[in-house]
Amino acid sequence: MSEASRPRRVTGADVAREAGVSRATVSYVLNDTASQKISETTRLRVLEAVARLGYAPSASARSLRKGRSDIVLGLLPDWPIEHVLGRLVQRLTSAFAEHGLTFLVYSAAQPARPVREIWKALTPAAVLALDEFPESEADAMRSAGIDVVMAVHGSPHGRSRPPLVSEEPIGAAQARHLAAAHRRLGYACPDLPGLGALARSRLDGVRKVCAELGLPEPDVRVVPFAPEGAMEAVRAWRSATPPVTGICAFNDAVALSVLVALRSLDLRVPDDMAVIGVDGTPAAALAQPPLTTVVRDTDALARELARRVVDALDGGRIPVDPLRDALWVLVRASA
Repeated sequence: MSEASRPRRVTGADVAREAGVSRATVSYVLNDTASQKISETTRLRVLEAVARLGYAPSASARSLRKGRSDIVLGLLPDWPIEHVLGRLVQRLTSAFAEHGLTFLVYSAAQPARPVREIWKALTPAAVLALDEFPESEADAMRSAGIDVVMAVHGSPHGRSRPPLVSEEPIGAAQARHLAAAHRRLGYACPDLPGLGALARSRLDGVRKVCAELGLPEPDVRVVPFAPEGAMEAVRAWRSATPPVTGICAFNDAVALSVLVALRSLDLRVPDDMAVIGVDGTPAAALAQPPLTTVVRDTDALARELARRVVDALDGGRIPVDPLRDALWVLVRASA
């Protein structure tokens, strides 16, 4: 399309001409400037002109006026965007919107543009990363004027600070539930390297509970989504000394793979082996038998994360203490 034929962007001056008012009046109306008295008739005339012309204020102009962007950039690691992660993104979008902020998500799934190119192009007010990233990257963001840089499951300051959201309590909740009836536990890891950090943290929770209760170290196996590989893991657990009779799975998807393997081997759940997952996915309720699972209050988590970002943008210090994460075990027939 040539420059001559490309539609021209509607400006505030166009709105002013359409409404028969000054550009300053358009600005006062659109920004709801409290110090300026605008009659209701004039206000409605401006808003009607905005609607007729399809005017959208420039994001860069808004940033200059407010002194910062209204964008919070969410950085997703190379994780599968499934039910739980998708739900968290939705809840974060809503939580930031309540504070007048726009939550934009960028996934690092390969191939992808370097993250630095993304935040430089957007110049967000804040960056909320789900995983750890280098301190050098965080420093570069701050030097570019990004006020708040936070990592959910890691820290832009390395291992010297705890993550904002710890996964250890999830594994601990699984282990405590199974330990009431099982003296040897197994841990089912996902067959996805990108989830390794989350899996290790949840496994640490299982290990700590086993040590606290005097149980043997959990027997850790990678459980693929292929039936034969999952059956191999179950056979190994059954032949261990002492045999493993309770499985803490990384999430519901891995737990479902274990259930399929148990059924293929004609083993009874939970009599021969009990299984507990994580996430409370819809599929867990449809499993045979229905899957016991650890559920996280995603709504509360999203609201608290948004509140911390907003408080920091408003001049407060960025808190480093972990969030209180509401968890509960949804008990079904598998455990």
